[in-house]
Amino acid sequence: MGSILLSEKRWCLFLKILVACEESQIVTEEFRKRGYEAFSCDLEPSSGNLPQYHIQDDVKKVLFNENWAMLIAHPPCTYLAVAGNKWFLPKYKDRFPDREERREEAVEFFMMFINSGINLIAVENPVGIMSTRYRKPDQYVHPYHFGDPYSKKTGWWLINLPKLVPTNIVDEGEKITYASGRTMPKWYAEMPAKDRSKRRSKTFPGMAAAIADQWGRAMEKYYQEK
Repeated sequence: MGSILLSEKRWCLFLKILVACEESQIVTEEFRKRGYEAFSCDLEPSSGNLPQYHIQDDVKKVLFNENWAMLIAHPPCTYLAVAGNKWFLPKYKDRFPDREERREEAVEFFMMFINSGINLIAVENPVGIMSTRYRKPDQYVHPYHFGDPYSKKTGWWLINLPKLVPTNIVDEGEKITYASGRTMPKWYAEMPAKDRSKRRSKTFPGMAAAIADQWGRAMEKYYQEK
């Protein structure tokens, strides 16, 4: 994996990585395993194994208070994903009167990461409005491209980072077909509704490992060549 030993005082250990909107620390932990100086940040406390490397604060404060070498961001998709478009229909206006305003705030939050000025940026979101409000993502990948047998179409908008290369393509897992003809991955459909949003937002282990491996090496190369 090209891991870095923590005991080695290599220059790249002083390049700080911010993993924004991540309470799980799944990506942060993978970077830390390889010796990179990564920190998660979220309004919620960490549910991961490295709380000492979690910044529980508003990411808007954290983003501009450090000289971050690389940013991996997971902005909430509630108001951005195409899956929620039906709630913007006029018939739901009385039920969700401020939804348009919340969408604009979500777009602004997404673009804050893109326009942060950090040299290396990767922003994640599912299929949604940012493909037209900003641009199409550089790539879409699924967990099953990285060894986890699940389907979850994940878009990545990249600045100065290469596309993720699949590491272990496996079966995408079972799907449930409803009477309407709509399909949904079984792993997601069978979750209690109250848990879906939070659990679906977590990065799968195989993709997290690929992120740390591939973008960790890309970061080293980028700063070696500067």
